[in-house]
Amino acid sequence: MVAFVATTNLERAEAFYVGVLGLTVEEQSPFAVVLRGGGTQLRVTLVESFNPHPFTVLGWQVSGIEAVARQLANAGVTFQRYDGMQQDEQGVWRAPDGTKIMWFKDPDGNVLSLQDVTPGGGSHTTAGDLPA
Repeated sequence: MVAFVATTNLERAEAFYVGVLGLTVEEQSPFAVVLRGGGTQLRVTLVESFNPHPFTVLGWQVSGIEAVARQLANAGVTFQRYDGMQQDEQGVWRAPDGTKIMWFKDPDGNVLSLQDVTPGGGSHTTAGDLPA
């Protein structure tokens, strides 16, 4: 699978996705940077202007969401809070099935998420491209 995300600044986006989230660079051009994380290719494409969507465009399944969140917060990531959602002090929301979810934004305002399913709630893998 190949995922796509838009940016108005390739250098800034690469610094975030590689330096903060830990993805690796596969290819660079004046128009895009191709990254790899957890077996998925992400093409960060340069656009002239961009209005980010208000919903999640990329997400990662992780084990131990609280620890991953602390590491990302230490790297400067701010987690989003949404009115009407009961989130804990870190910003974790528990879905009705027990799944823990957090949201944050990349430098262009794209909404990204972390998801941690509870034991017995489904299968998941540890994201090798995010701090564990």
